[in-house]
Amino acid sequence: MLLASELRGGVCKHRRMVIRSSIAFLISMLALSLPARAEDLGVIGPTYDIIERDLIEVIQDKFRRMEKTGELSKLQEGYKNQVIGAIERPRAVRGIRATETARTFYIDPTWTLDRNVVDEKGRVLFQAGTKVNPFDYDKMSKTLLFFDARSKEQVAFAKRFMAESRMLVKPILVGGEPLKLMREWKREVFYDQGGALTRRFSITQSPAVVSQEGKRLRVDEIRL
Repeated sequence: MLLASELRGGVCKHRRMVIRSSIAFLISMLALSLPARAEDLGVIGPTYDIIERDLIEVIQDKFRRMEKTGELSKLQEGYKNQVIGAIERPRAVRGIRATETARTFYIDPTWTLDRNVVDEKGRVLFQAGTKVNPFDYDKMSKTLLFFDARSKEQVAFAKRFMAESRMLVKPILVGGEPLKLMREWKREVFYDQGGALTRRFSITQSPAVVSQEGKRLRVDEIRL
C-alpha cells in the first residue's frame, strides 16, 4: 500500500504532466493558425558590421588626446595640489571650539573582558567578566596636548606649556597646518584626523590636556 506522501507526489506529478501537455498543444495550434509566409523586406538603410572596441583601447585613446591638448598635465597638477593641500591643511575637527568655560573631568579606562583570555594551550588566564585597568600594568609616558593652530593664543599657550611641563608632551592639532608648525618648531606635531582622539576623550573645547592621575585619565579644558 502506498503512503499518503507518495500518493500526493504522484498526483502532483500527474498534474504537471497534464499542464505541460496542454501548453504544448496550444502552441502547436497557434503555429498552425498563422500563415507560413516569408517576405524579403529589402534593405531599409545602410548596414555595418558590429565592432566592439576594447575598453582599454578607448581609455588609452582618451588619454592620448588629453595629453596632446595639455588637459592631462592640468589634471595631474590639479590632483597633486589637492593632495598637498589636504596634507598641509587638513580639515579641522568638527565640534571643537575655543574653551569658554574651563572644566576638568575624569575618565576611568577600566574595561571588562567579554570573553576568556587563554594561553597557547587553552588554559584560561583571565575569565570573561574580569575588569582590567591598563594603569595597573603601565603608566602614560606623555601628556597629550590638544590645540588649534589657527589661534595664535593657543599656539603660544602650547609652546609655553611644552617648555614648562615636567613630562614629555605630545602636541596634537584639532585645526591648522601641522607641517607648517613642524617646520617652525622643528619637532613632531600630530593631527587628530577625523576627531578620533577628541571623541575618545570627550573633548569639546581647546586647548585641552589629557594626563594620568592615579588610575584615571584627567582631562582639562583650559580657558585662555
